Amino acid sequence: MTPFTFNTSKSIQFGAGLLKRIGDLARTHAGARVMLVTDPGMMQTGIVERALKLLDEAGVSVELFKDVAADPPEGIILEAADIAARAKVDGVVGLGGGSSLDVAKLVSILALGKEELKNIYGVGNAKGPRLPLILVPTTAGTGSEVTPISIVTTGTNEKMGVVSPVILPDIALLDPELTLGLPPHTTAATGIDAMVHAIEAYASISLNNNPISRLLATQALTLMGRSILRAVQQGSDIEARSDMLLGSMLAGQAFANSPVAAVHALAYPLGGHFHIPHGLSNALVLPHVLRFNSKTSPQPYAELAPYAFPALSRLEGQERAAAFCDELAELALACGLQPNLRAMKIPEDFLPRLASDAMNQTRLLVNNPRPVSEADALAIYRAAY
Repeated sequence: MTPFTFNTSKSIQFGAGLLKRIGDLARTHAGARVMLVTDPGMMQTGIVERALKLLDEAGVSVELFKDVAADPPEGIILEAADIAARAKVDGVVGLGGGSSLDVAKLVSILALGKEELKNIYGVGNAKGPRLPLILVPTTAGTGSEVTPISIVTTGTNEKMGVVSPVILPDIALLDPELTLGLPPHTTAATGIDAMVHAIEAYASISLNNNPISRLLATQALTLMGRSILRAVQQGSDIEARSDMLLGSMLAGQAFANSPVAAVHALAYPLGGHFHIPHGLSNALVLPHVLRFNSKTSPQPYAELAPYAFPALSRLEGQERAAAFCDELAELALACGLQPNLRAMKIPEDFLPRLASDAMNQTRLLVNNPRPVSEADALAIYRAAY
């Protein structure tokens, strides 16, 4: 067996209603003064107010940072880290979607003033130490609560990643009740995003693709394949919400160790230039990237297909892989997501720029089962148009 490394969060706590533990957990593991990192949308849900009350009751004082933006730019991260440093917080709590959790991760390391953001982009450049870190996801999508990755928008439209086991949190607290208020479109986009994580982790040609990641990916697809439509159409179904949140976390653990590939590489320019939510960007290119890959590497997709869509077990080989791509495209439509790039009002003459920018995502493209040239990327965008 090929040697591999598998890292994940130190403690994972999962269950409906577990937000009630946030005060005691923060007091015990993060200290008497914490920064709570969240976003304006979360401020309107009542969840932040509940968390603040629980922290106060536990004797934890809070420096609230509520200005996280989607696809967080460097400026937001640096501002939050500066406030945390000046407030001399003992730890950091991230509460919200993937953007809030990603910012919280970076605040935990930058607030100590020992490393600069510009120096820790890439793999393994963040060395630590960091402040104690607790992450509480409110979407079932990114799996950021169990990944050593934080994505930052640099300049105007390019995304870069900080990848280091140092930013894995001390505690991931997953409460499916926090996802009950997610709108259907957000549920769909984040859910497809999580499925992409499982698919790309399983098919990745990374040298660290490993049996644990593959097992987690199949379980994640089993949970989400049976529940995503129900979660979208019946948002108060706690069983479906639990399946999605657990599936998202398992997929996060999988791709945290067996990295994602061309779907993400082609999705990032869509978010960078047109501010399309990350999950939707993935959904728009997913079937087209998989069809491209399946021409030379159908096996991983044929193996995965029955976990998400049990009826596909009657097919075999290339036929099953092709049907898997078709089913994923139909699932996205059934969930109410936009069908193509044209529907997102992306100018067709901009596609070459997207293809050019996708080539900058070398960290991801090296993991793809089939090499992707700029001409290939352009062809995939055209197919998605």
